[in-house]
Parts: sequence; C-alpha cells; structure tokens
Amino acid sequence: MAHPASHSAGQSPFPNPYGQQLPYPQPIRQDYDIDSPSVSPYTSTTRLAGNQPYYEQNHYGGRDSAPPSDAGHGPSYAPSINSQASQPFGSPFIDPGQGAHPYPAWSPDRQIPISMEEIEDIFLDLTQKFGFQRDSMRNMFDFLMASLDSRASRMSPHQALLTLHADYIGGQHANYRKWYFAAQLNLDDAVGQSQNPGLQRLRSVRGGTVKTAGSKHLDSALNRWRNAMNNMSQYDRLRQIALYLLCWGEAGNVRFVPECLCFIFKCADDYYRSPECQNTVEPVEEGLYLRTIIKPLYKFMRDQGYEVADGKFVRREKDHDQIIGYDDINQLFWYPEGLARIVLDNNTRLVDLAPAKRYLSLRRVDWNRVFFKTYYEKRSIAHLLVNFNRVWILHVATYWFYTAYNSPKVYTPANMQYPTAAMTWTATALGGAVSTLIMIFATIAEFMYIPTTWNNASHLTTRLVFLLVILALTGGPTVYIAWVGSQPTSANSQIPLIVGIVQFFISVVATIAFGLFPSGRMFGDRVAGKSRKYMASQTFTASYPDLPRPARTASIVLWILVFGCKFSESYFFLTSSFSSPIAVMAQTTVQNCNDKIFGKALCSNQVPFTLAIMYIMDLILFFLDTYLWYIIWVVVFSVGRSFGLGLSIWTPWKDVYTRMPKRIYAKLLATGDMEVKYKPKVLVSQIWNAIIISMYREHLLSIDHVQRLLYHQVDGPDGKRVLRAPPFFTNQNITKYKGVFFPADGEAERRISFFASSLTTALPEPLPVDAMPTFTVLVPHYSEKILLSLREIIREEDQSTRVTLLEYLKQLHPIEWDNFVKDTKILAEETDAMDGTSSVNEKQGSKTDDLPFYCIGFKTSSPEYTLRTRIWASLRAQTLYRTVSGMMNYAKAIKLLYRVENPDIVSMFGGNTEKLERELERMSRRKFKFAISMQRYAKFNKEEHENAEFLLRAYPDLQIAYLDEEAGPKGSDPRLFSVLIDGHSDFDEKTGKRKPKFRIELPGNPILGDGKSDNQNHAIIFYRGEYLQLIDANQDNYLEECLKIRNILGEFEEYSVSAQSPYAQWGHKEFKKAPVAIVGTREYIFSENIGVLGDVAAGKEQTFGTMTARALAWIGGKLHYGHPDFLNAIFMTTRGGVSKAQKGLHLNEDIFAGMNAFGRGGRIKHSEYYQCGKGRDLGFGTILNFQTKIGTGMGEQMLSREYYYLGTQLPIDRFLTFYYGHPGFHINNILVIYSIQVFMVTLLYIGTLNKQLAICQVDSQGNVLGGQQATGCYNLVPVFDWLKRCIVSIFMVFFIAFLPLFLQELVERGTGKALLRLGKHFLSLSPIFEVFSTQIYSQAILSNLTFGGARYIATGRGFATTRLSFSILYSRFAGPSIYMGMRNLLLLLYASLAIWMPHLIYFWFSVLSLCIAPFVFNPHQFSFSDFIIDYREFLRWMSRGNSRTKASSWYGYCRLSRTMITGYKKKKLGHPSEKLSGDVPRAPWRAVIFSEIVWPICMATLFVVAYMFVKSFPNANGDPNPSALIRIGVIAIGPMVWNATVLLSLFFISLFLGPIFEKWTKFASVVAAIAHFLALIGIVSFFEFFWFLELWDASHAVLGVIAIVAIQRAIMKILISVFLSREFKHDETNRAWWSGKWYGRGLGNSAMSQPAREFIVKIVEMSLWSSDFLLGHILLIILTVPVFIPFIDKLHSTMLFWLRPSKQIRAPLYSTKQKRQRRWIIVKYSLLYIIVVSGLAALIVLPSVYRQHIVINCTICQSI
Repeated sequence: MAHPASHSAGQSPFPNPYGQQLPYPQPIRQDYDIDSPSVSPYTSTTRLAGNQPYYEQNHYGGRDSAPPSDAGHGPSYAPSINSQASQPFGSPFIDPGQGAHPYPAWSPDRQIPISMEEIEDIFLDLTQKFGFQRDSMRNMFDFLMASLDSRASRMSPHQALLTLHADYIGGQHANYRKWYFAAQLNLDDAVGQSQNPGLQRLRSVRGGTVKTAGSKHLDSALNRWRNAMNNMSQYDRLRQIALYLLCWGEAGNVRFVPECLCFIFKCADDYYRSPECQNTVEPVEEGLYLRTIIKPLYKFMRDQGYEVADGKFVRREKDHDQIIGYDDINQLFWYPEGLARIVLDNNTRLVDLAPAKRYLSLRRVDWNRVFFKTYYEKRSIAHLLVNFNRVWILHVATYWFYTAYNSPKVYTPANMQYPTAAMTWTATALGGAVSTLIMIFATIAEFMYIPTTWNNASHLTTRLVFLLVILALTGGPTVYIAWVGSQPTSANSQIPLIVGIVQFFISVVATIAFGLFPSGRMFGDRVAGKSRKYMASQTFTASYPDLPRPARTASIVLWILVFGCKFSESYFFLTSSFSSPIAVMAQTTVQNCNDKIFGKALCSNQVPFTLAIMYIMDLILFFLDTYLWYIIWVVVFSVGRSFGLGLSIWTPWKDVYTRMPKRIYAKLLATGDMEVKYKPKVLVSQIWNAIIISMYREHLLSIDHVQRLLYHQVDGPDGKRVLRAPPFFTNQNITKYKGVFFPADGEAERRISFFASSLTTALPEPLPVDAMPTFTVLVPHYSEKILLSLREIIREEDQSTRVTLLEYLKQLHPIEWDNFVKDTKILAEETDAMDGTSSVNEKQGSKTDDLPFYCIGFKTSSPEYTLRTRIWASLRAQTLYRTVSGMMNYAKAIKLLYRVENPDIVSMFGGNTEKLERELERMSRRKFKFAISMQRYAKFNKEEHENAEFLLRAYPDLQIAYLDEEAGPKGSDPRLFSVLIDGHSDFDEKTGKRKPKFRIELPGNPILGDGKSDNQNHAIIFYRGEYLQLIDANQDNYLEECLKIRNILGEFEEYSVSAQSPYAQWGHKEFKKAPVAIVGTREYIFSENIGVLGDVAAGKEQTFGTMTARALAWIGGKLHYGHPDFLNAIFMTTRGGVSKAQKGLHLNEDIFAGMNAFGRGGRIKHSEYYQCGKGRDLGFGTILNFQTKIGTGMGEQMLSREYYYLGTQLPIDRFLTFYYGHPGFHINNILVIYSIQVFMVTLLYIGTLNKQLAICQVDSQGNVLGGQQATGCYNLVPVFDWLKRCIVSIFMVFFIAFLPLFLQELVERGTGKALLRLGKHFLSLSPIFEVFSTQIYSQAILSNLTFGGARYIATGRGFATTRLSFSILYSRFAGPSIYMGMRNLLLLLYASLAIWMPHLIYFWFSVLSLCIAPFVFNPHQFSFSDFIIDYREFLRWMSRGNSRTKASSWYGYCRLSRTMITGYKKKKLGHPSEKLSGDVPRAPWRAVIFSEIVWPICMATLFVVAYMFVKSFPNANGDPNPSALIRIGVIAIGPMVWNATVLLSLFFISLFLGPIFEKWTKFASVVAAIAHFLALIGIVSFFEFFWFLELWDASHAVLGVIAIVAIQRAIMKILISVFLSREFKHDETNRAWWSGKWYGRGLGNSAMSQPAREFIVKIVEMSLWSSDFLLGHILLIILTVPVFIPFIDKLHSTMLFWLRPSKQIRAPLYSTKQKRQRRWIIVKYSLLYIIVVSGLAALIVLPSVYRQHIVINCTICQSI
C-alpha cells in the first residue's frame, strides 16, 4: 500500500498537543481480526500527509493514494446481541433499516478525510483499551457520525471534522481547552511530574532559563497549544473526539460535573498515548470504565444525599450547606490546589505521578477524602445582602441623603430653633456611612458562605480593613461636629462647616463607588484581574459575553432613565412631602399621661416611636417606586423594540396579508439557487395549501372556509390551467371578512395572523433542506397523561366536578366540535355505504340519529370511532399526545420544504408516490429526531403501556428512552440501564416487549434530584445532531411554525463557516465571537380563554415570556426560562448538561442552565417570530401551587452560588437588568406585602394618637386656626395628609402590575381588545387574586429561606370546574395567608374606628382579599345548598381524628404545620399512619430563634405598648386607669391556664376510666369533644370579661384584642419551638392522650416522657383549635353575605368561566333518595349555623346595645 510515511518512528508526525516531545512511538492501530490481511502498522495513522497545515495543500491529504481495501476492511465480529446483522459484515454500528449510506454527507465520494470503517476501528480500539460498553460504543459511534453528517452537509467534510474537534477539545470556546488553562495543567505538563505543579506556577521551564512571569508565559502557552492542535493529524483529532464521547456517554450523573469529566478525559488521553497502553494486546473486559472510574464518583454523589435504611435508600436529613453537591465536586477540578488534593489509598498525590500513569491510578482514589464544600448555601436572608448589596446601597443611602436633609427638626439641639449649617451637612453626609456599613455587613456575611481555605479569605480581609477606614472617614466627622456644636464657644468657627462639607463629598463619592462597582471586583479583581489565581473563576463564572454597542448603549440608557425618573419623583412625591409631618412630629411631646408601672416613659416616647415607624414605611415605598419605574420603562423599550422589529398590530394590516405569499417565498424557502423554471406562485401555493389543510385536519376550519382559503387550479382565458390565488390574499379590506375566511376570534385566526405578522420581521436566511443541521426535540415525561381514556372523557371525576371533560371541552371549542362531528358523520356514511347498510328513510331519522354524534362524537362504540373522540379531546387537554403530534409537525415541515424546493426529485420518481414518500421520509429522519425520556416506561400499568404503544405505532420514528431495572446479585444494588426503543424496534417473542436499540448500564439509580433534570440527563446521550429543543410534556406546535425551523437554527450563527481553520490563528473574527448557547422563543398559552384565572395566569406568562423577555434579551439579561428554547447542544453538554440537578437547590432547573451558560461565555438570544403552544394551570389551587413552586424555587436560587457570582461580578447596568428581571420581582412582592403590614402598624400608632389627643382645627392652607392654644391641642393634620399619600403610592405600585398586559394586548391585538380584556379582568375581580398571589409568592420565598423544604410541586394540570370544600381551602391557605389577613383586618378595624378616611376603602379591599380569595374563586362557592353542606363538613373536619386516624382532619393539619419546626423522629417504626408525613428536614435553630421567638415577641411588644399608651390617660371621670399590662396579661394567659387545668383533670379521668370503657370505641372522641368545647367556652368568656372591663368601648376593645392575639401567638410559637421534641411520624400519642391507653402504642422507651410532651402540645392545640373555630365562623359569616344575592351562582360562574349563563354547566342531577338526604342535612345544619352565628353575634352586639343598663359591681375588676 502506498502511503507517504516519510517519518521514522522516532520523530512523531503528530506533535503532542501538550508541548513536550514524547519519547515513545505513536499509537499503533491493531486489527484484532486474525483473518485480516497484514497491513503496515502505520497505514491508518500516517495516511494523512505529514506536517504541513492542510489548507496549503490543494488536495485533502493523501486520500487518493490509498485504494479502498476490499473485503478486508470490516473484520467480522460476533454480531452483538441486538445489532440484527443486516449488513453483509454485520457491523455492530449501523442501525438496521437505513439506506445504502446512513450518513450521506460522509460518503466516500465526498473526499472524506477518514472513512467510516476507520472510524469504526477507532471506536473498537478505544473500547477494547478502556473497557467501554459495547452498546455505548455503538451509540456514540452513531452520535459522532450524525454530528459529522450534520456538519459536512453544509461544509467540506474536512472542515466538519476540524470544527467539531475545535468545539469539543481545542478551539477557542471549547470547554476542555478553557479548563486545561484554568487548572494550569499546561504548567503541570511542561514542568514534569516530580515537582509540585502548585509551586512552580510562575516559572516557565524552557531550556533551564527562567523568563519573566505572568502574561507572556500564558500567551506563549496558548500559542504552543494552537500549534499543537493545528499540526495534529485528522486521525488523531477524530480519536480524541471519540474518546471524549465514550467517556461522556457512560458517565451518568458525572455528566453534571463537566470539569471532572475533562479531568477523566485528560487522564485517559495521556494514558492512551503511553507505550503501556499501546502494547496491551488483550482487550480489557467490558464495563471496566463504568465500574472503576464512574461508579466510585457516582457513589460519592449518591451517599451525600441518601443513606440506606432497611434496604431502601432514604433521603438524609441534611440541608444544602452540609451536602457536597455537584457544583462543589466540580469546583475541585478548577484549581491546581484542588487537583493536588486528590490522593490515592497509599497517600501519594495523583499529581505526583507521571501524566500517563494517572488514569490507571484513578480507581485507587478514595473520593471521600478529596471533596469539600466550596460555597455554603446556608439558609439566611443575608444572601440578599451579599448578592444584591448594590441595590441596597443605591436605595438606603440615597434615602438617607434625601430624608436627613428634609428632617432638620429631628437633630436640632434643644436650645435652638434650627440646626447649624455644619450639622445639616454632616447629618446628610452620614448616608456615606450607611452605604459603608451595608458593605461591611455584606463582607462579614460573605465570610459565612465561602470556605476560608485558599484564595478567598485574603481579598475579603483586605476589603474589610479598607471599609473600616472609609467608615471612619464618612462617620467620624459627625462625632466631632456634634461635640463642637455642644460647646458654647464655637458658634462662629468655620472649621466644623468645612469638615462637614468635605465629609459630605467623601460620602457621595463612596456611595457612588459602592453602588456602581461590583464587590467581586474591589481589591482583587475576580472578573478581569491578571493574576493566575483568578483565572478559573473568570473562566467559569465571569466570562460574560459582550453586548454589541447599540444594545449596551440601550442598557445604560434604560437604567439612567429608570433611576433618573425614580430619584426625581421619589424626592418630590415621597421625601419633600414627608418633611412637614416630620417637623410636626419632632416637636410634639404628649402631656398629662401616666401609667401605673412605667410612669411617663411610654407616653413621652410614643411620638418618636411613631415617627420611626413612619420612616420605615417611607423607605419601603422608596424601594417600591423603583420597580414601578422599571416596569414603565421596560414596557416602553419593549414596545419600541416591537415596532422596530415590525411585530405590532399597528403595522398596516392590509399589507400583512396581501404580501404574505411574497414573504413566504422570500423568507421561508431556500430559493437562492433554484432554477427559475418554477414560478414562485406555484411553490408558495404548495406551502400555503399544506398549512390550510393541516388546520382543516385539526378541525379548526370547516370545509367552506377551506375552499375560500386554498389556491385553486382554474381554466385560464387561453384554455391553459392557471393557479388562482385565494381571495384572502387579494381582498384588501380583510378585516371585514374575518368570519368569511375563518371562524371569528378562533384558533385559526390567531395562528394565521401570528404567522403573517411574524413574516414581517427579519429572519435569518434558510439553508437548503439537505444542508440544514440535524436537531433533536427532547421531552422529559414522568407521569403526565399520554392519551385520555374514554372513561376520563365521559365520566365525571367526582361529585364536586359537576361536568364531564367532554362537555367542558365542547363548551370551550364549540366550532371545532362541530367540524369534528361533521367529519365523523361523513366517515360513518362512507363506511355504511361500503357495508351497504344505508337505510331508505334517512330523511326523517337524521335529526335523532345524529344526537349521539353531537353528544359524544360516535354512534357505534367500535374502537376506531371512540379513538377519534379520545384523540380530539386529548388534543385539547394537556396530554403528551398533543405534544408529540405537535412536534412531529417538524417531520412534515421538512418533507414539505424538501419536496417544494427540489421539484426535480418529484419528477425523478415519476408517479411512484411510494418511493417519493420513502425519499422524503429518509430526509426528515436524517434531519430531525424526536426523543421522549419516559423515566417510568418499564413500570407503566396496562393502560399507560397501550397508550405509549399507540404513540409508537402512530409515529414510528419516535424514540423512547427509559430506565430499566434488573435485580443485582443478592445483597447488592439493582442494576439500572438507559434503554432506547423506537417504533421500528422488533418485538421479543418471549417477553412481548420491544427489543432495545441500545441498552447502556448506568452507575446506579440516576434519579438523585427532583427528577426532571435527571430524567433529561439519562436520555441526553440519545440526542443526535447539533441542536436540542427542550419541550415540556404540556406543549404543542403548529405546522406553519415548524416551517421556520431553518431560520431559527440560523440564529445560532453557525451556517456560514469560513474555510479558514479554527487553529490557523487565534482571534480570527469567525471563531472569536461568543457562541450562541440558547435561543429563546415565544410561548403562546393555549389555556388563556378558559375563564379569569386561566387568563390571568396566561397573561402573566405572556408578558413575562414575551414582553419582558424581548427587552431583556436585547440588553443581555434573559436567562433561559421558556421551554420552547433551542440549545446549542455541544456548548451545553460540555458544560454540565441542559439543566442542573441537585435535589431541592435546583428546583427551577432550567434557569440554572441559563445562568451557567451565561457565566461561561454563551450568548442567550430571543427570537420573536416563532412560537410554541404551552398549557398552564387553570384552577385556583393549581395556579397557587405553581406560584408556590416558583416562589420556593426563587428562595433556593437566592442561596445558590450562581446568584452570588452574578450579583458580585456583573457591571452595574447588567446587574440591575439581572436583578429586576429575576429576583427583583419576588423581592418586590415581599416588599409589597411588608408595606401593607408596616402601614397597618403605622395606622395603628397614628390612630392611638388621634384617639387620645385633641387635634387642632386648621384652615384650608393648613395653618392652625387661632384661639386653640389654651386647649393644648396637637397639630397632626400633615401626618394625615401623608397617610393619604402613602395609600395612593401603594395603590399605584399595585396597579402598575396591570400595565404590561394592557400594553402587550394593545400592541398585538389593538385598542378594543386590550380594553375588553382589562375590563373582563376587573369585572372578574382579578385584583383580589393579584393581592392574594403576591402574598403566596412572598410567603413561599420567606418560608423557604427560613425553613427550607422546597418540593417540586407537581402543578396539577386539570380543569378548573371542581368545587373544593371550605375545610380543604381553609387548611391549604390558612397558614400562608388567611391568618395574616385576619390579623391585619383587626388592625384595619382599629384604624377605621380611630381615624376614618375614604382612602382606607382600598385597604379593606386588599386585606379582605387575603382572607377570602380562595373562596371567591372556588366554583359554585355561593350556591346555598353546597354552602350549608360545606358547613357540615367543616364541623366534622374540626372534630374528627381523635379516636381513629383520619386522612383529613383539623388535628392532622395542625400537626403537619408544626413539624416544619419540630421535625420528625428519625426512628423508623413501621406504622400504617406514617404515610401522612413527608421527609421534611427540621429547620436550623438560628432561623427558628429569629422567626419563631424574637420576631413574635417584638410584634407582641409593639401592640402592647400601643394599648398601654391609650390606657395611660385618665378615664372619663378623671381617675387614672388600673395597670393596662396586668389586665392584658390576665386576659391573654387566662384561657391557656384554663385549658391546662381542664386538660390535666381530663387526663386523669381518661387514665382511670379509659381501660374500663375499652369496648366503647367513641370514648376518646367524647373526652376530646368535652375538652374542645370547654376550651371554646373559656376563650369566649375571657373575651366577654375583657369587653366588660373596657366598658363596651369598641376601639379600645379591638386594640386590646390585637395585643392579646399577639401575646398568645408569641407564647404558642415559643412553646412549640422551645419545648417540643421531634414528632413521631404517626399520631398514636394523640389517641393515647384522649383514650388513656398509653401501652401498646409503639412508643418504646419514650412512653414515660411522651405524656409530658403531649400535655404541652395539647395546651397549644386547644388554643389553636378554638381560634380556628372562631376564625372559620367569621369567614363563613363574610361569605354568607353574597349567598343571599339572587342568581348569584349564575353570576359567579359567568365571572369565573366567562361562559354565558345559557352555556353554563348544568347543576348535578341527584336521585330522589339523595335529594331527600340533602334536604334533611340542609334544614338541620342551616338551623345549627343560624344558632351558632347569632350566639356569637349576641355576645358582641347585646352588651353594646344595652351598655347603659348593665352595671356589675366587682372589686377585683377595679384593680385589673
């Protein structure tokens, strides 16, 4: 064989990429088949010409000189289990059933640099050297060939291989190359093994000379790398890619740690090139790599989160800061110091071995000794301080500057009228000290989150010292000036003034510096510093892609506008108007008040105290303002941008439709190189007709519509056939005829108009179909519905649903149902006609005969008809079938485009449609793959299996990846496999299952996290091609959108690759641009018109996913959060995969992928012209579950290191974009809720002043009228004006939330539609929902930051017609919202009694929303009969669960809510009722101390102080009041003491009587009932006593109740958190307590301590029970009011579902017996309800009516 082997073996033809000459000969490829003809060992290796760079030669290598070896090339192997040898040589690689050449672009006639057979040999060789699995090898071979085929179809095969190698291994953006330099391995490889790589860091070893350290060295190293890569042979390049892929393909969960994978690959590559490896002849055993390299790492990961208990894996009770997660493992490999920690079992360090020897030693590493935490995700609010310190500085410091200047009276010395100038300057200047303090606290908090091992601590300490110096400069002068000011002599000295002015300017400079510069770049620049120690964190966390100049300018302008408007508006509206209330308050001192215990202390401090609360209130409003301006400007920018893109409705309508055919031709078809012999009209007509027919098939259009929309062939004037365009395109005033062409306001209209307007924007040029890149759609599926069963469609789910699914869908899509029925009738008639059974008298019977069609869509129940109905319903619900059939439109689109653009193919096959179809199929299969990751497929039940099988039959090209489990040898873990099947896989006779194409063993159970990301990760090895589209199992797609696929993939900017080699020189502009990692697209929420809640949820997504995304993506702030997004597959998979997967922490897995890509240098784009459908949750509960999930997920994000990196390293404008686009929204929600609460307290305090003090009369100018001086009145009028202004601000902030949706509608659908949609929202009370959901969001985040417990809440996807009972709603929302709402209602009630102003109406509305929203949005809440039955259920729920365990009972709810704090006992006592509880970890004590002890005590003190202030004035007779503190104490603690006594006596009674009454099952319930009843009596009578003590004065009584509630709440929280040990997982102790039977309860040795614990629990429970009982009744009373409105149920349903009363769902039909039963229940419980309510009312009303007559003399009362 001729080959240019011009080198001797000693001088290697492939210089080692690592810069040092290797002493041993190059890899020799052996053929392991004895029969193969003996071939020179160098053939394959040196087949490519020697050393010259390839692009200087005119021919590619020496390909022509090597004649294709004939039969010898494919050594025959024993066919592997499932290769189904269809090729003559049974190659184990090739997929059966593919054409002659499965990878057309890599066929021998294309001058390929290396043949397919040689590639097979490379894979076989690697597999036998390293022990990879056969199936993984076959899978990765196909993977690599598909990638080469995809690239080679649009560039030369040579360039395809080069760019692929550059992307994986050596190019400028290859993660491997970046890691190689970040971990400083170039030094390790250059210095040699003996010395420590860490110490030799700055010495460049070249011929013994030591050059200057630093950057030169790095540049030369980069150049050496580039040269090495450039001179590598194509064979070696391919071998490196193959080795990388084989390592990656079996890595399982190790794929989540990309740099660890790089390290494994580097060890393997070094080993492969050593003589030791080359000289081994025996293949090593299969699976060796998995067992020795991957499994130990996997086990370490698994054991961090799980432990074995009773042979099952159980989640360890650890929080993130104790778990060494994926990120910590990964970061070890970033630094040379980290690699130096890897030690073997004999204590030698891995780095001390020669590089070639490391791979074989990896199996001897004990990973438990190696890894450590690199960032502590502790639960704490301080994360907000560290990550977002700039936001706090910009706000708090500016607020200080503004407010200090405007409150001179506060710091005026006692003997002056006004402060001196120096004092004003210095007081204002303290703003600088404030910003420095924020920085100092942030730095101290940062110490908590970063291990102080290596290079972190130094710069933090430096920073701290420096900040303390600045603090002295910004705060010190104030002390001096204050001291000078107090000296009498210094009145005329100028020094204090000069000092004050200088201090002020230093402060301003410091504040600006701290507010603008990222803290990560101060004192040691982690982002752009030159020092080598920052290299890794720059590479992996701060390689932010640059914005193009116009976008960066826009970004800066946006933030200048936002803060410019904010600072000016806040100054005039908030601050300067606040100065007069401050002045008034600062001078007011309260006279003649006295408390028994505290004397004058309280009353003299009441006013300053009130002022402090007012300052806090103003600060919160100061924060909220910014968000308001942010929304306004982002919306303005976004709308401007949409006009710029030509996307708005305001682009003239006419030409949108009339020019559509031209645009289809110009933008969607790759017509550049087509011959002109086909008229554009002919081509466009094929595309357009296909779209219309696809809509007809989906029943969106009726046959008449279709006729008017298609292109028709008609006879032309000269007898020729011509195409007539549909009138739709020619008719100018299109808008009149909407109903003519498609149903008005239907789905078809929406889709066609979006398609038309999207074509007006600029789209990237498409490539011809055969040159387009291959891409894969990946759908993770867990247990979502695949296809609805007949039963689910036509049976009601349960009693409370009232409607079958089919009825509901028919009402939502009446036109589509109509079209469907017509279609079915035609079908039925055809089959009848074929059977010859059509009847004679069709005319008469037709009406009644058609009834079944219109009811259920079929007349005969034969499967083909029922299946049609099932499919029709499934395509309108959120099912996997809908997703699959939508996404399979890609295949249709590719076939259609291929056929239209290559008419010669059609003519080539003549009339043989079958062959033509096969050719089209081949093309679509080559360019588009669809994989579903069905994690549970192997465990499906029969029905699910049938449905999955139906999918495979309907779409044979669909691939399903699933997990298969095999029991391991006894005592060992089961073995798990990733398995791939598709619709072409054969059935196995024995098992009846499909034979897998690939079956690859995993290191263990892959599902270690929340599931979704693990599910994606196990299937990721089965994707093919260059791009991935990640789709959720509730999405949809449309043919006309799929036609744009080539344009979308063009957004990755990889279509036109230059012929220049990526290794020719660094920084060639082609290869220098930051790669596009993610292309986001729009989502259309297809559940938007399903009533008010569906619409609100849809509107949220619409504005967030489209409007804000449009502006954010432009200024570089979009992080991946849609699920129609396209990913650059190589970029994402070499950087840790498409989503992160640590349990709990990465709850919102996809946004982490975005942050990861962004920090590692990937661009994220957003394209406006493409959309996918997406379903959203529709019921109240499911929407709130979704929001809770988002909220908890955001809480977890706040803890994450990604937020830390982004928050402390981004430049200010991009930081603000990130902050307000992501966490800012949620923090704003928290602040909105806080503003309500703080405002309530402010009202309360101002109310106490107003109630007790005489307020001066003022004239219209606000001047005090004369003649009031003598009365000693107080001028508080400015304060009341300030209150009104605050309410307006809060209202504005709240109202602005509707602006984006309104503008979005305005821009996309016109004024009328926008006003209509907004009007519908307001009439449907959506503001109530908004207030409530804001509370849910903020509660979710705060409780997550305190207690943790993030769960992936499966956000149910059902319909919204189910009515939930009162008790279910109460137990779900009491904790998050109702309790807080009720407490605020009390405060508001007091405020309204004390200072009534009409502005408070808005607050009544908001606070009531918090309590009643769940009930307002509950279907049929106000139907009288259901209301009463609810009441019965509520009473039963309150009282059950004491004699035997009940799933739903008040006791269970109460217990579950306290386990958050107590946690569960660890011991596993197998007990049936343990299923009630999840694995909630116990909250850390720091969090508990603050949130459960300190905070409640502070709140209680606040309210008690207010009450005592009111009581410290003499009463009507002028006598001083008895001590208020004693009174409040007696009333607050009294009921608890009473409960304790009752419980203790009952405990002994049941202990003695229990065993006697053992046979009487109800004994426990009776005892419990007595206790609960007495508790209720106790609380009511204590209240009544208090009512009497207050002499029936309503406002005082309300204030007292507020204080009492706060005290009791504090006591209960303290009892629970301090005195309770962990809970048992079962509720035996509860039943033991009531029945007196403590033995045989499985309590073990805690049976003695348990009664004491249970006693405390019961005291708390009695108080909680009685308050829940009263609260429930108060809520019911509020909800009773609407019940009496006539026709309320009809109105309410219209409001919720937006269906006309005639269209509404009928009331349920009951049998006579049921009716009788219900009537009896209603009568009985109505009476009971009336009695209870009137009893409760009487206790409050009667005394206040008869207050004159009730006179009770009691001496003890006088002293309380």
